[in-house]
Amino acid sequence: MDPIVLAAGTALVSAMATDAWQRTAAAITDLWKRARDTEGEVIAPDRIPNELDTLRTNVVRARTDSDAEMEESLTGLWRLRLHALIEQNPSLAEDLRSLVRERLLPEVDDRARVRVETLIQQSAKVSGGTSYMAGRDMRVHSGEETS
Repeated sequence: MDPIVLAAGTALVSAMATDAWQRTAAAITDLWKRARDTEGEVIAPDRIPNELDTLRTNVVRARTDSDAEMEESLTGLWRLRLHALIEQNPSLAEDLRSLVRERLLPEVDDRARVRVETLIQQSAKVSGGTSYMAGRDMRVHSGEETS
């Protein structure tokens, strides 16, 4: 998946939980309207405002409930939607890049910005041992249990 789509999905969900969600929703709706001429649209442009309102409701609920899995699922869903939109209309890729840089990233907090702007690559070569790697939280338990 295009890194800009990954960043856009993350920034969109992060921005939806801020006071600037209306500006964010308007920017995404505008992007969708520019794709109106494509066939087989992912979501009809006139449905996008309702979809984004639902996204905001779900993001706020996930954050209130400290439900990181739900927030990650919503991010994944919108990454897929944006990916499909760009696949159907590649000329919108630069518009999406501009939207992320100029509208979405300024709306999210520094922690979210780091998640969006940082692409982490991990690799390990292990011989005769074990390697543990994570892009986020990790809990490792040894084979021995304590009482």
